[in-house]
Amino acid sequence: MTNNGDHIYDGDYSNYNPHFHIPPTHPRAQSLLIREMLVDGYRKGLVASEGLIAHGRGEAFDYLLGEKTSSMAQCAIEAATSALLLSKFPVISVNGNLVALCAKNIVELSHLIGAKIEVNLFYRTIKRESLIKKELERFGAKEILGVTSSASAVIPELQSERRRVDPKGIMKADTVLVPLEDGDRTEALVKMGKIVVAIDLNPGSRTARSANITIVDNAIRAIPKMIMVVRKLKDLERKQREMVMKRIVKEYDNHKNLIESLSVMRGNIKGS
Repeated sequence: MTNNGDHIYDGDYSNYNPHFHIPPTHPRAQSLLIREMLVDGYRKGLVASEGLIAHGRGEAFDYLLGEKTSSMAQCAIEAATSALLLSKFPVISVNGNLVALCAKNIVELSHLIGAKIEVNLFYRTIKRESLIKKELERFGAKEILGVTSSASAVIPELQSERRRVDPKGIMKADTVLVPLEDGDRTEALVKMGKIVVAIDLNPGSRTARSANITIVDNAIRAIPKMIMVVRKLKDLERKQREMVMKRIVKEYDNHKNLIESLSVMRGNIKGS
């Protein structure tokens, strides 16, 4: 799969062979490849069957976005990256879908921003946790939190398995990157005083509206773009970089960004 401007890019593509031939000229080639990657993740035990349904919902919103990163999403990416770099203890929360699609880039981003990676699953099993951990380690991750008994702390008010977090990770974090829709946990983390950065294709979801910074984009596009922003910021002298990042975060308005993202979707519908 060739990399194509604002369209989907992910370093994992080069190491993935789909179970059936997808013609590169097919108008849905990238979408079909992502589906295959998720199905492959399901076969490996990384993805829950319910995760395949969740992907279909997100894919529908991506159609409305035109399957590319909008200027509003790019603005949110810059604010999100700045917030994570300014953070004292950032954590990237991952589930099976994200790891099946973006393991390589998640590990690279964690190294660049000095963030911990924590596994947090709604459909939690010891086997899935261990498989996700091994997949991340395959791409160079050194320490994976939230696996088996290490998820011993509890987020107040949550009843699902996502309430279980690592005391050395999400519970301790000041900033948490939540790359997939997770409304109740986002609300709870914000109530705990944490900065939550979300990646969510639905600008009207609880996750998007509750988070401090929401990137309305496909994670498989957004995370590589976050990596690019980190590298650009790190080219700046330390004091200048800190000044620039603080300005970006201060000027960012999540509510306005969500409204403008909805406008993009409406415009795409009218133009179709």
